[in-house]
Amino acid sequence: MIMEKKSQNSLNFHLSEEQIEVRTAAREFAQRELLPGVIERDNAQKFPAEQVKKMGELGFMGMMVSPKYNGGGMDTVSYVLAIEEISKIDASASVCMSVNNSLVCWGLETFGTEEQKEKYLKPLAAGEKIGAFCLSEPEAGSDATSQCTTAQDMGDHYLVNGIKNWITNGSTASIYLVVAQTDVDKKHKGINCLIIERGMEGFEVGRKEDKMGIRGSDTHSLMFTNVKVPKENRIGADGFGFTFAMTTLNGGRIGIAAQALGIASGAYELALKYSKERKTFGKPICDHQGIQFKLAEMYMKIEGARLMILKAAFLKDNGDDFVLAASAAKLYASQVANEVATEAVQIHGGYGYVKEFHVERMMRDAKITQIYEGTSEIQKIVIARSILK
Repeated sequence: MIMEKKSQNSLNFHLSEEQIEVRTAAREFAQRELLPGVIERDNAQKFPAEQVKKMGELGFMGMMVSPKYNGGGMDTVSYVLAIEEISKIDASASVCMSVNNSLVCWGLETFGTEEQKEKYLKPLAAGEKIGAFCLSEPEAGSDATSQCTTAQDMGDHYLVNGIKNWITNGSTASIYLVVAQTDVDKKHKGINCLIIERGMEGFEVGRKEDKMGIRGSDTHSLMFTNVKVPKENRIGADGFGFTFAMTTLNGGRIGIAAQALGIASGAYELALKYSKERKTFGKPICDHQGIQFKLAEMYMKIEGARLMILKAAFLKDNGDDFVLAASAAKLYASQVANEVATEAVQIHGGYGYVKEFHVERMMRDAKITQIYEGTSEIQKIVIARSILK
């Protein structure tokens, strides 16, 4: 029996004019504003403060937030296109953008009260302030249920005590979403997420991490000593914090997958260009079959990762279950980033091992995409659980 043909446009690989414009704007910004000085910022571990400020002015820090709260009202597809272009040049800038968009702004808009959105989301979406998402601890990375940071219920407020580790935007943020344990007996159902402002008494920013990659990213430990947080700063009902964190991270993984894709595609583009310029044995190295095979595999892997990411973004935009797709996209894209960046260094030969040619930095930047916002091992657990249901 021949099934009735329902639609000719059920599967469409063409981007809209608006999505193309967003991608072009991000690409031009990255080339104009981020490329100059990117190596120097990496060497000095310097946060791209001026460039991030301009990203906010252009609307890149609150892309998916409703215009009602100063956001761009864009879809997730547009967001990942922009993240890829920024990441091709500077992954340190893109992770700041990713955290602000995917974790902080999305979490506040989806689960915050109207008062929280007015007070906190509006300046975050406008790029006037930067946000940080505070889940990881010295003994609670992949095991997010083992929160040692506590939020003691004092009636009209909480007293927060503890330490958070590896916090992106640690010293540059003004607004922090902090996950803490209120009732140990309830385990993960006793966890809350509180909005803590920079400058609250007892809140201290610790040392900056000396990292292998994304060295321009602002990564710090945070210390909380009897920080008084009003009850109205709790996100959701009592005990909602763990669900909030896991739900928010599901969407954040799409952003990190796009970051990994950007690192991979940026390294690939540099390797392709170099292969046409560098000559050995009287001809460009791209004429050698060994290099051609490398380029072909790099292209194939990048395109596969891109399709997986766009699928996850599409599912999210359409209100469908995207958890499996997001985890698979992040797992594969981060793997591709490491493989492609390594091959880009190999194609550059000795030049690839020095900073001037950028691929050395990209190879270092790629590794973190397999670790933060859910390690590759955690993604495999999420994928396995989903396919075995």
